[in-house]
Amino acid sequence: MSQMKNVFEANFNDHRIQLRVIMMGAIAALILVALFTMFYTVQAESQGVVLRFGKYIKTVDPGLRVKMPFGIDSVEIVPVRRQLKQEFGFGTAGATNPRQYSSSRSWENEKNMVTGDLNAATVEWIVQYRINDPRQYLFQVRDPGDTLRAVSESVMREVVGDRTVDEVITVGRQEIEVFVLQRLQELVNKYEMGLSIDQVQLKDVNPPDPVRASFNEVNQAQQERVQLVNEANREYNKVVPLARGTADQKIKAAEGYALKRINEAEGDATRFNAMFLEYAKAPEVTRMRMYLETMKSVVPKMGKKIIMDANANQVLPLLQLDGNN
Repeated sequence: MSQMKNVFEANFNDHRIQLRVIMMGAIAALILVALFTMFYTVQAESQGVVLRFGKYIKTVDPGLRVKMPFGIDSVEIVPVRRQLKQEFGFGTAGATNPRQYSSSRSWENEKNMVTGDLNAATVEWIVQYRINDPRQYLFQVRDPGDTLRAVSESVMREVVGDRTVDEVITVGRQEIEVFVLQRLQELVNKYEMGLSIDQVQLKDVNPPDPVRASFNEVNQAQQERVQLVNEANREYNKVVPLARGTADQKIKAAEGYALKRINEAEGDATRFNAMFLEYAKAPEVTRMRMYLETMKSVVPKMGKKIIMDANANQVLPLLQLDGNN
C-alpha cells in the first residue's frame, strides 16, 4: 500500500507540473495574441474607423494605435487623402479601385446617350473624388462605389439630354462638366455618402460611328469659317486703327493750324488796336513812323535802285556804262 501511494503521489505531481506548464503556455499565448491584436497602424493617407462588436466607436488619425484585443474591436482603414476616380464608357488597365470601371460589356451602354435635339452621341467621362467622411462612407450607403457610378451616369444623361448635340460635342463641354460636378455633389450630400467630388472631366465625346464622318466634315467647315473670320478681323484690326490714327493726326494738325491762325489774328488785332490808340493821340507823327518802318522793310528787298531829285530831267548821266552795274 505504501508503495502504491508513493507511485500515485509521484504521478499526481507529474500531472500537476504538466498542467501548470500548459496553463502558463496558454497564458503566454493569450498574452501574445492580446499584444498582437491590440496594436495596429493607420497609414499616412488614411483614417481608421474603430468598431466594437460591429458598432461604430470613433475615427482615428494616422499613426500607431491601440484597440481592444481578441477581436472585440475591429478597424476599417479608409484612404481619405487618396484621390479616387471612376471611368465611364472605357477602362484603364491595372486599376486598384474595383469600382473604377465597369465590365467592357457595359461600356457601350454607358457612353451611348441621346441629346436634347434627339441626336445620338457617345460620351466618355471621368469622375474624380475623395472620401471626406469615413463613417458615412462605411455605414450610410450599402455600396458607395456602385451607388456613385449609378448617380454619375444618371446625372450625365440628364445634363446631356438638356443640350443640343453641338453643345455636347463642341462648345458646351466645359459648362457640362461644371453643371454635372455641382449636381453630383448635391446628390452625394443628400445621400450622405461621405464623398467629395473633385472633378468631372469629359474625355472622348463624338457622334455615333455611322455619322461621324459627316459630322467631322461639318465641324471642319465650321473651324474653317472661324479661321476666315479671325483672319478678316486681324486684317480689320490692322487697317482700321491705322486709318483712324492717320485721321486723328490730320484732325489734330488742322486744329493746331486753326488755333495758330486764330492766335495770329488776335495778335494782329491787338497790335492794330494799340497802334490805332497811338495814332489817335498824334496822327502825323504816327503816320510818318509807320511810313518809315514800312520803307525800312521794303527798300532792302528792292535790289539795285536809283534815287533822283524831283527836278532831274534824265538818269543817263548817273549810269555806269561799263556793264558791271
